Amino acid sequence: MQVTHPVVRVSTRGADRIRSGHPWVYRSDVRDANAEPGDLVQVESERGRPLGLAFWSGASQISLRFLGVGPVDDERAFLLGRLRAAVAYRDSLAIDATAFRAVNAEADRLPGLIVDVYGAPPDRVVVVQTLTQAMDRRLSMLGDLLVEVLSPTGVLARNDPRVRRLEGLPEQVVVVRGEVPETVDVREGPLTLTVNLREGQKTGLFLDQRENHAAAAGYARGRALDAFAYHGGFGLRLAPHCDSVLALDSSEPAIRQIRADAARNGLANVEAREVNVFDELREREIARDRFETIVLDPPAFARNKASVDRAAAGYKEINLRALKLLAPGGILVTCSCSYNIDESMFEAILESAAADAQATVVVVERRTQARDHPVLLAVPETHYLKCFVLRKLP
Repeated sequence: MQVTHPVVRVSTRGADRIRSGHPWVYRSDVRDANAEPGDLVQVESERGRPLGLAFWSGASQISLRFLGVGPVDDERAFLLGRLRAAVAYRDSLAIDATAFRAVNAEADRLPGLIVDVYGAPPDRVVVVQTLTQAMDRRLSMLGDLLVEVLSPTGVLARNDPRVRRLEGLPEQVVVVRGEVPETVDVREGPLTLTVNLREGQKTGLFLDQRENHAAAAGYARGRALDAFAYHGGFGLRLAPHCDSVLALDSSEPAIRQIRADAARNGLANVEAREVNVFDELREREIARDRFETIVLDPPAFARNKASVDRAAAGYKEINLRALKLLAPGGILVTCSCSYNIDESMFEAILESAAADAQATVVVVERRTQARDHPVLLAVPETHYLKCFVLRKLP
């Protein structure tokens, strides 16, 4: 029996947006809606032509998140199929880690849903974020499906991102299924790391940088500086290839974790300091300090379009100072996770920083987020992480 869904009609511009492959329709392009928050709805043009199915939000400026042409008569079977497809893709990647992203929202055709996996069976834990009204309404069902697909000991909802406010949703951290320990041990390449699932950034680790950690290790040598280190994802991977690693971060818990993981992995050449990283880079430049390998992985400086100019100035400052600290022939791995600073803008910032540093710099690699964080071609918003590997010519 075919299920009838509530109908939402959109403007010509909204219909064109859907046909172009972008899954979002904004509230300004909704002409008529007869739906409850989080409903699965039938989307139609102003003339009543069916366009497909979408999740409806009654609060966000992104009113519709498109799912496909349908039909969907059994939501459970529909979600299960897409979850299985997402996990099958990750299985195909042969990821050299026991922590990875299993579902990346729109890029897996499950808008508003993030699923990260921590640990290997039988001690695997799944951390989920439901960032829209639709996915949040289905959290209980999703918990059952994730147990079926991934066989974890527990499912934790890390529903504390501020973006949930845009959907009128509360910020909370709750156990959805099973038991979830305070910390979980995971492997990333040769390293064993301890992850705090309830309090760590994002869902515990910056899983999107995992492949960049490994790539950076291939260039590492001499004295290394890991600035904005967080839990030391870069610095700990560099350490076996370097004489010494200095990890800098403003978070005392993060520095404490770097020290613990360095000791656990037998990396005696790692020093971690709690500092204001901007000030520390400035002071080391004045002191004419030098490093053969430098990593810059700051938090997002531009969280909206209004902050782009200030963010660009911040990115330029830290890259200028890093290039002055970099020894001739050295490698700078520099990152931006600000979506509002696109790759071409970030490259222009780096070019300006190099000019002011009076450094001749070549691009060795352009990198992005790890393959388990895929970029949806029609949705530039899913390409947020930029990573340049630069070499300062002697």
